[in-house]
Amino acid sequence: MAMVSEFLGQLTLSHGGGEEPKFPTVVPVRDFDPAKDAARIDTAIKTKGVDEQTIIDILTRRSCDQRREIAFEYERVAKKDLNTALKGALSGPLEALMLGLMKSTTQYDASELKASMKGLGTDEETLIEIVCSRSNEELLEIKRVYKDLFKKELDKDVAGDTSGDFAKLLLALVQTKRDEPSNVIDYEKIDEDARSLYEAGVKRKGTDVATWISIMSQRSVPHLQKVFERYKSYSPYDMKESIRKEVKGDLEKSFFTLVECFENRQLYFANRLSEAMKSKGAKEKVVTRIMVSRCEVDLMKIRTEFKRQHRRSLYQTIAEHTKGDYQKALLSLCGGDD
Repeated sequence: MAMVSEFLGQLTLSHGGGEEPKFPTVVPVRDFDPAKDAARIDTAIKTKGVDEQTIIDILTRRSCDQRREIAFEYERVAKKDLNTALKGALSGPLEALMLGLMKSTTQYDASELKASMKGLGTDEETLIEIVCSRSNEELLEIKRVYKDLFKKELDKDVAGDTSGDFAKLLLALVQTKRDEPSNVIDYEKIDEDARSLYEAGVKRKGTDVATWISIMSQRSVPHLQKVFERYKSYSPYDMKESIRKEVKGDLEKSFFTLVECFENRQLYFANRLSEAMKSKGAKEKVVTRIMVSRCEVDLMKIRTEFKRQHRRSLYQTIAEHTKGDYQKALLSLCGGDD
């Protein structure tokens, strides 16, 4: 198994630009019949006490495009919007999860970002997780969809809701100026960046945050992986330890998230899921967001990393830390035990 995940990791790394390979747990179902699915959901919603199991079985095992077709058929037959019907029939974390599934991955990310900046106070945790863990391509698409949905620019909303170096880092990432991965390894540039990161932080008194921001927001991921390796030959601490020593608060969390995602994005999500489920009163919001946003992207790889890191499968952990219909929906999205 370890060999397989190592091979998968190399495949993703050597991928020079273009779309990243996908490792979904939710894929299009064969012999798909949207009219039949819509009719079954309609019956499930109208059943006394609501038949949640049927809704879960259908919506968690169809791809986003298929769910969209079901919604179209449902509206045609039931003469009402499926989202509105689900809101009326479901509640709590199950409702949030099902409504999340009715959006595309990008729409979901955009709406989660919007919600994190709505009203008084900002949900920095969500903002950091999404902005710091998405690839350049994903962020470009999120910005486009965000503007379509909310008639506002994402960077303007981020700038209005955050401040200081934290705002500068998020804006630098949202501006999507990251280099594309290259097949040519520039050892001179790797060495120069590693030395600059060291001289801007651990080597001096105070931190030259601007240098850290520009390197971490503009260099390609394979380049940065090599930079962090080289960094150890200059600094007595690795990059993560250096971040802990140099910066605090939301800026520390953001840099830390970036480095974790550059090193192994799926392991970052696996650890987030583990922490969220272990915390008192499982942080359902975090669990829902990761399961919904990654089930058609890389949840299969997240499952592999979860088992490797935590010696238990994601499936078993969900079964232990969640309950009821919400648990059933999460286990279905998980797509099996390891």
